[in-house]
Amino acid sequence: MLDSALSTLIAEPSRPLKIALLGYRSHPYSGGQGIYIRYLSQALVNAGHKVDVISGPPYPDLDERVKLIKLPSLNLFEEKSHVKALKPKHLLSYTDFFEWFTMLTGGFAEPYTFGRRLTRYFKKNVSDYDIVHDNQSLCYGTLHLQKKGHAVITTIHHPITSDLKIALTNAENWGMRLLIRRWHSFLKMQKRVVKNLDNLVTVSEVSRCDIAKAFSVPTEKLSVVHNGIDTDIFKPMPEIKAGPFNIMATASADQPLKGLRYLLKAIANLTEVFPEIHLTVLGKIKEGGEIDKLLQELTIDSHLKFVSNLTTEEVVKLYASASIVVVPSIYEGFGLPAGEAMACGVPVISTDGGALPEVVGDCGIIVPTRDHIAISEAITLLFNDPAKRCDLSVRGRERIQKHFSWKVAAQDMVTLYEQILKKQALSASNQEPSASNQEN
Repeated sequence: MLDSALSTLIAEPSRPLKIALLGYRSHPYSGGQGIYIRYLSQALVNAGHKVDVISGPPYPDLDERVKLIKLPSLNLFEEKSHVKALKPKHLLSYTDFFEWFTMLTGGFAEPYTFGRRLTRYFKKNVSDYDIVHDNQSLCYGTLHLQKKGHAVITTIHHPITSDLKIALTNAENWGMRLLIRRWHSFLKMQKRVVKNLDNLVTVSEVSRCDIAKAFSVPTEKLSVVHNGIDTDIFKPMPEIKAGPFNIMATASADQPLKGLRYLLKAIANLTEVFPEIHLTVLGKIKEGGEIDKLLQELTIDSHLKFVSNLTTEEVVKLYASASIVVVPSIYEGFGLPAGEAMACGVPVISTDGGALPEVVGDCGIIVPTRDHIAISEAITLLFNDPAKRCDLSVRGRERIQKHFSWKVAAQDMVTLYEQILKKQALSASNQEPSASNQEN
């Protein structure tokens, strides 16, 4: 017979939940993971649930109704000198010293050290969370919480093994490949953790298959809840006139996975046909990096601008000023830039990398990855066909509103939370000795 706790869960599946959302670094400028934490936590609160975000620095920008619990780290990315960042007090902490020494020797320890600080926090503080939701730290700390009886679920956006493979392919020499392998040494921990976690969720069907293969876990172990787009913020701005030959891209300039080099080559091909063509890239460029070297060869500086550290409102205005958005990524576990652009009513040209076709559907132009000629042809097509641009603009926004809003994402995630809680309650009920056994 089911116990009363399980009966309550089944009878009242929509009761408000108390949720801990974890992120080892969660600022929106840190990438898609920071955006995920901000909007998912807000959508869950809008749905009537209580959410605490437990995060390492740089800290997230959250809705005022979401409580932020800070787990300070050394935050070495913000330090001018990694060597001088270690203070005498840090020598008293194995976690701090390990984080510093790993960074000094070319490694990335933040997921691991976040897990240690997370474990310490839960030991010192009484927790009454219904769900602990980890955002891809995949650290030993989440396994510890699971063993202690917490209902833990982890979002994996895409397999980091893809990043490693592409980075190694683009490395110029053996020394660089050695450094890349050292940086990704945290993958050993993540592979062990994934195999032992009970509940995993990802953001697309493509990611589901890729993650299962990369981490050697069954696909049925992974649930899928698509990311959302804030369609109230990312929306058309008809008062801003788009430049007829303006293109926008969101891409971390020196991450090979983002495929920016292929878009830059496409722009170089088109400067004679469209002398007024101009590309704005939302992202930073590293001096002396791969993209910097490529730009010196292409000599397209007058057709190009890099911008960064913009507010969300400024990003929306940037979308509005573009007549086309290009997403040249080699792989995307979901593809937020494509979804945001479509929500803003801007025609999208996207590669077929990863889950991008899953998001774009038939409401954009899909081209092969690593193909700057195909990108050039797609740009030319849209520049020459205003009716086509208008059609993609309207249908793109409609698609995002219907299938990829954060309200829909939160509803699907809560359904998954409730399934996990019911499964956990049933497991606990089955493990309790029956009355007859107790009498014997």
